[in-house]
Amino acid sequence: MDTHVVIAGWGQITQPKETKNPLNPPGLMIQAAERAGRTLTDPSMLSRLDGILVVRPLSAHCPDAPARVARALGADPGFLHISNIGGNSPQTLINQAADLIAENRLERVLVVGAEAYVTRNTDDPKPDNALLQGIPEDYAKDDAVGTTPLEILHGIQHPMQGFPLFETALWHASGQPLSTYLEKIGTLWSRFSRVGAGHPYAWVKTPRTADEIITPSRHNRPIAFPYTKYMNAFITVDQAAAVILMPESAARSCCPKDRRPVYFLGGGYARDRQRFMMEKSDFTVSVPMKTVVDKALDRAGLTLDQVDCFDFYSCFPCAVSIAKKMAGISDDDPRPLTLTGGLGFFGGPGNNYNLHAVATLAEQIAKGQYRTGLVTALGWFMYKHAAGIYSSRRPEKSLAGTSAADHENPLAGPDPVPVDEAPAGNGVIETYTIVYHPDQTPAYAVIYGRTRQGQRFVARTANDPDLFAALSGRDMVGHTVRLAHDPITRITTAHL
Repeated sequence: MDTHVVIAGWGQITQPKETKNPLNPPGLMIQAAERAGRTLTDPSMLSRLDGILVVRPLSAHCPDAPARVARALGADPGFLHISNIGGNSPQTLINQAADLIAENRLERVLVVGAEAYVTRNTDDPKPDNALLQGIPEDYAKDDAVGTTPLEILHGIQHPMQGFPLFETALWHASGQPLSTYLEKIGTLWSRFSRVGAGHPYAWVKTPRTADEIITPSRHNRPIAFPYTKYMNAFITVDQAAAVILMPESAARSCCPKDRRPVYFLGGGYARDRQRFMMEKSDFTVSVPMKTVVDKALDRAGLTLDQVDCFDFYSCFPCAVSIAKKMAGISDDDPRPLTLTGGLGFFGGPGNNYNLHAVATLAEQIAKGQYRTGLVTALGWFMYKHAAGIYSSRRPEKSLAGTSAADHENPLAGPDPVPVDEAPAGNGVIETYTIVYHPDQTPAYAVIYGRTRQGQRFVARTANDPDLFAALSGRDMVGHTVRLAHDPITRITTAHL
């Protein structure tokens, strides 16, 4: 007999900045787990967990977090696990847990994660890379790497530098003037801010207008063209979330009778063959993103029209735009695209944002606000993807073996674009960004393009105010540049 998987409990925590004795990530995880337990008729069930899966924190090094959570809950689970690095991790863990439950290998599973990024002592030095401040230098896995040495050399290393490259390409593809295009994504982000302002666990409670979001100001400086601060994920938050998964039979005995069941209908996981930004053949699409949505829908036995709401991973506007494009959602579709407000307004807690989306959706389904919802999650520069469908509909298919199958054959999309690390002659711009100093002056511009031989090049531009003005004032994608490579510095310079 098939074992249907239910989200039996959920909990979220936001630790205010003014907290005098703040909890670290494991402490926040324990609180979120206890809150999830209180949504059950028997909270003591937490002591009988047989699986704890933890989203790896990025704000602090906590490799023993699963065991610490287990001890605090009085549990002795036979299965403890901590994820790799990536914003896809929460949904990927849920997919894995559901697979294990469907195969009758586990029965009561906690998926939990937390971040504690807030600096309350202003004398503490700021890390060079706040996102990975909790990952030690001797961390052996390559999932801590998001870009290649060549890209880092040219100034593309962190998400706030890389994701704008997708947005510039999307702007070009739109054929719109920059002002029109920015108004469109500002309007989208304004809607997200209003959702965040109404969410009880959101970090930012201030709704923003489109004009506030897209216009540089003292509080909204340009970060990397075409993004201002308000278009970026907000990672310096203290937040935690947890969900409890069970087979349907077990959930019946510990879930309140007056609430709707929340079934996990199906998920998907995939990785891009074009792992790094410079390997991508098209900056306006994501084949693995489409792959995971298609897998989730197929496993759920649903079509997209049967989904009532979405929470698309929203680290930057381009991620939502590409998700809509890959899922086939039109601009005039009235269904919600976020349930939380997204990473820029709800908060972007390291690897763990997606778990807040799942907890929020589960509660809304249980209350009858929605019947069926789809969430997506991604890691690094649209490299790793996961999706999940949750519903009050009873499943028609078994999830047994689905997560394992995805991990056995995870790759999707075309092969990487070949790269010329020492290009010469002419090349054509495919996308670009300008990275700004904190004083709002341009620091440098980076161009990604193709040589005449069709190979990828990555280049910096000269530090020229007129050139910065040209790149930020008109669409330069498709223009020809002259490339000069310095074999000593290994930096390529593009001249217009």
